[in-house]
Amino acid sequence: MLRIVVLAITMFCWIAAPLAVEAQDPGAVPVNPRDRIEAVVQSYETAFNQRDVEKLVSHWSPEGVYLSRLSGEQVVGHAAMTKEFSTMFAGDDVPKLKLVTESIDLVSPNVALETGSATVVHTDQRVVTTGYRVVFVQRNSRWLIDRVSEEEIAFQLSNYDYLQGLEWLIGDWVEQDAAATIKISTQWTKNKNFISRTYTVTEGEETVSSGLQIIGWDAAEQQIRSWLFDSDGGVINGKWTQRGDQWVVSSVAQLSSGVKGSFTSVFRPIADGKYGWQKVNRMVDGNLLPNVDEVIVVRK
Repeated sequence: MLRIVVLAITMFCWIAAPLAVEAQDPGAVPVNPRDRIEAVVQSYETAFNQRDVEKLVSHWSPEGVYLSRLSGEQVVGHAAMTKEFSTMFAGDDVPKLKLVTESIDLVSPNVALETGSATVVHTDQRVVTTGYRVVFVQRNSRWLIDRVSEEEIAFQLSNYDYLQGLEWLIGDWVEQDAAATIKISTQWTKNKNFISRTYTVTEGEETVSSGLQIIGWDAAEQQIRSWLFDSDGGVINGKWTQRGDQWVVSSVAQLSSGVKGSFTSVFRPIADGKYGWQKVNRMVDGNLLPNVDEVIVVRK
């Protein structure tokens, strides 16, 4: 599974240079490589999470090499990369990727070293984080991934201190009315570095929606953030802020159709194993939607 992380990371990192692929001028080489890489990170994450094999492979040099830390095996060249990603995305597991760049060093005008960490969230809620090193080479004014290596990150510190204010979310919850039932399960991941939330929405005996949300501490932004992936293919990025006894989450969403929107969620912890939840300031494709009245969620 760590191979998923590294391959994903690598490609993602490489994108840093290839933002050229995304930009109008694919030959342009930025004065500040870090700016280019950081811009490409989001682009690569999106490609991986959408299972776009062709786009991922295009970030590698023709003779690019990935060396697995666990098996020692090498995946070399575009054909092997295509097979690797196609196999990865063909299974029942639907991994989601989050990449964080830590440093970018120019070894020479045409060679750069990028290091960072990649977190992969699997369908069964396993969260795997690895560190990686990517060697980029510049060819025809494009930076390409030439070699990737990985290492397991030994977590000695925990982000619990930043997230403990949300510990009241841990547990199993239910919200029910005449039309539907929402069941939510929330738990800590290993070392309490993240909070994992899953939900299912049922109407009668039929499950109509489900999803996975990861809540964590963003050290770069000094902010609690969340990433939610729903069963319809939508992705929601949120920023959490505590205001008095409430938590306010400013969210930006992208539906599977590509339509974008935004909204604000308000969580209000209540005694006796309950909390209130509502959505306000809802916008979809530039259109303002009605607020969602507060509902009360009860601990099971």
